[in-house]
Amino acid sequence: MGAYILRRLLLIIPTLLGIMIINFTLVQFVPGGPVEQVIAQIQGQGDVFEGFAGGGQDATTLETEEFTGGGGGGSKYAGAQGLPPEFIAELEKEFGFDKPPLERFFTMLGNYMRLDFGESYFRKISVIDLVLEKMPVSITLGLWSTLIAYLVSIPLGIRKAVKDGSPFDTWTSGAIIVAYAIPGFLFAILLLVLFAGGSYWKIFPLRGLTSDDFETLSFFGKIADYAWHIALPVAASTISAFATLTLLTKNSFLDEIKKHYVMTARAKGLSEGRVLYGHVFRNAMLIVIAGFPAVFIGVFFGGSLIIETIFSLDGLGRLGFEAAVARDYPVIFGTLFIFGLIGLVVGILSDMMYVLVDPRIDFEKREG
Repeated sequence: MGAYILRRLLLIIPTLLGIMIINFTLVQFVPGGPVEQVIAQIQGQGDVFEGFAGGGQDATTLETEEFTGGGGGGSKYAGAQGLPPEFIAELEKEFGFDKPPLERFFTMLGNYMRLDFGESYFRKISVIDLVLEKMPVSITLGLWSTLIAYLVSIPLGIRKAVKDGSPFDTWTSGAIIVAYAIPGFLFAILLLVLFAGGSYWKIFPLRGLTSDDFETLSFFGKIADYAWHIALPVAASTISAFATLTLLTKNSFLDEIKKHYVMTARAKGLSEGRVLYGHVFRNAMLIVIAGFPAVFIGVFFGGSLIIETIFSLDGLGRLGFEAAVARDYPVIFGTLFIFGLIGLVVGILSDMMYVLVDPRIDFEKREG
């Protein structure tokens, strides 16, 4: 197992490198880069970039002092007509676009090797600080949604397997399929309308993870306030997770129940509970439990943007979306590198979970 893990760890390097090369190359052909973003905002609001050019002449000062109305006619940037070439050159220097793409790419990789992910173009805060600032929201949605889905789906799937073909199995299958078919964002809007003061009851708050007076609350008051705020977003992000896990659990149990060792255990006179939870459970739960890290990461990164937007939560989903819209390249590439690394490590953890749950699995022999 040690050799297998070492090989997987070494594969992280070329995989991450490939991800960064592909995305960096694609970005070079996407119109509307950060320079165009600045130009577009200046054309509409001449003073919005006060203090932008760190360490040099202020961008607003440069624009107001050197604007001549006749420069920039041959600029490669859309909308730059009328802006002085010196101002465009200053913008390119600020964003690092005065260097060729290949040099920028290798400089970025060198910085990443030192865990220096740079600073946001427009927020003047480091990428790491931004990620840490938004992390609590995404962890809240990902962790609680995954835990609730497992806590509900595993017992329900086992019950459905035991009662296979019964009315209970039929109506619960219909219920979870309907839940799976409901889009998360639509369910979120429904929850807002019903329970957050939309048109009916105002039971839950509309935005944020905590109340304004959170720091003044007691320990249990903080727990209650936190649960009060996350109830609706977690419910909206969990609704579609029940179907897959429940049916996976049911099918895993059904497959194991039909095997000979179960028939042998029953023939020896063991109780049904002993057969199910002493023999079947460990084998049936192999796929479900071992897949927990991957499921958590999937909920953590996937589908959070709309939920965060609807419930006014400032998490990683909104951060990535806003960075892509604003062409904030340090945030885009920094988060891509961090999350790509996390995803690859979680893949290794998933394999280790398989071995922990069932020591009979040997990835080294399978590779051989």
